[in-house]
Amino acid sequence: MIKFDEKDRKLLAMLQEDSKNTNKEYANKLGLSTTAVYERIKRLEKSGVITKYVALVEKKKVNKAFVVLCHVKLIQHTKDNVLQFEREILKIEEIVECYHVSGDYDYILKIHVEDMEAYRAFMVSKLTAIANIGSTQSTFIINEVKHTTAIDV
Repeated sequence: MIKFDEKDRKLLAMLQEDSKNTNKEYANKLGLSTTAVYERIKRLEKSGVITKYVALVEKKKVNKAFVVLCHVKLIQHTKDNVLQFEREILKIEEIVECYHVSGDYDYILKIHVEDMEAYRAFMVSKLTAIANIGSTQSTFIINEVKHTTAIDV
């Protein structure tokens, strides 16, 4: 595990808030030189703390604001069945997150689609086409109270 000082923590927070600022802007806020900020960022990237930079898309603007959490229970939990299910999930674009979990269900999927009709089509043609699914339970998001990609370090 990499050791962070207070400047690293602040830099990571700023990068998670807006990674399009210049190194000079970060340097001014941190009281460091531009070169020092550049070196810190490179160290964080090389160590795997920063894995990539992405653009966050507004769901409503791209007509994908209907969000569903789908709980999935498999029929059998053999290694082959689990791995096959996970391989199939990786191929489905509507699924933006998938977690193997403990409890009554085996997986929780986060799905973005246009509306209820699109979700029904997704279930019929894509999700239930995957072998070894025993049951599903869908929860529809009414309002997103908090959503962040930032991790407090």
